[in-house]
Formats: sequence, C-alpha cells, structure tokens
Amino acid sequence: MLDSFELNKILGATLGTFLGLHAVHLAAEAIFAPVMPAKPGFDIKVPENPATQPSPEARPAEPPIEQLLANASVERGEMSAGVCKSCHSFEKGGPNLVGPHLWGVVGRPVASVPGFNYSPAIKAKGGTWTFDELNKFLANPRGYVPGTLMTFSGIERPQQRADVIDYLRTLSDNPLPLPSAAETAPATTGARQGG
Repeated sequence: MLDSFELNKILGATLGTFLGLHAVHLAAEAIFAPVMPAKPGFDIKVPENPATQPSPEARPAEPPIEQLLANASVERGEMSAGVCKSCHSFEKGGPNLVGPHLWGVVGRPVASVPGFNYSPAIKAKGGTWTFDELNKFLANPRGYVPGTLMTFSGIERPQQRADVIDYLRTLSDNPLPLPSAAETAPATTGARQGG
C-alpha cells in the first residue's frame, strides 16, 4: 500500500506534467499564431486564355481528323474517356449529370439532349457534333466555344482525341461510319493546285 508521501509524489508529478504541457501549448500559440482568412478555402484563379499557351498559329499543324481516326483505337478511347465519367453518363438512356449524356453524341445536333440546361454559348453554337467538330471542341472546349460551362481543359494529344471520338462513335444504335482520309484528299489537292 502506498503511503501518503508516495501518493503525493505521483500526483505532483502528474500535475507538473500537465502544467508543463499547458505552458508549452500557450507559448506555441503565442509564437506560431495562425492568421485565419476572412473567407475559408483557397482562391484559385484560372485565366480563360492563359498567356503561357502558344497561339494556334505557333502550334504545328495537326493531321486531319480523318487520318487520325484511321489509326484510332476504341479500346484506348474508352480508357481515355474514363475522365469524362465524373460529369457524363455513357449508357443508352443514361441520366444527365453535370454534363449531358454522351450516348449518340457523334452526329447529334449540338445542345439537343432533352432536359439538359445548356450554357448560352453552347446553345448559340448550333450545328452538329461531327467528327471534326468534336475534335476541335475536345482539344480546348473553352477556347473553341468561349463561355461554355464545361470546365474540362481538353485533350492535347490529337491521336488520343481521335481514340476518344472513335469510342464515342460506338455509343449508338447505328454508329456512323468512320470517314476516310481519301474523302477529304481531293478537296485538299485541288486547293493546292489552284493556289
């Protein structure tokens, strides 16, 4: 059994430890006082057109989408399109999420999914999501359609875009045939001869 002197030593040591820790805590707060922001969170500013990106004329010319689609892979496209699944559904009859569903997007009129609230910029764009239009849009959505609410920065590599477009083409009851590079070659050749 502990006598009162031993008990007092144990209680004194415990109390001394707590007082010491409390003194260190108070000193640390005085030395390292954090500055609390007026508004919680981080302010991230993303410029609409960053100055660091090269201008379109400074970039090397990309091959036509028809040529890229000739070497496209549906499997690679499906893997690359995985990043789209956080905002879009892919299945037939799928729901609209942050963005409209992508079933049947290739060949579909722009801003035509019933029940989806498109941005005024996309509504004003009009036209059809052709292979070429999708290629331009997926390269830089905000650059191609200024004012779009789509926050995705785009797919920089042309072949990766072609893979994604080829995959999106398969999401249809009647997928459109891939255009051949030969279909656009005569127009390009004729333009060269005429110039």
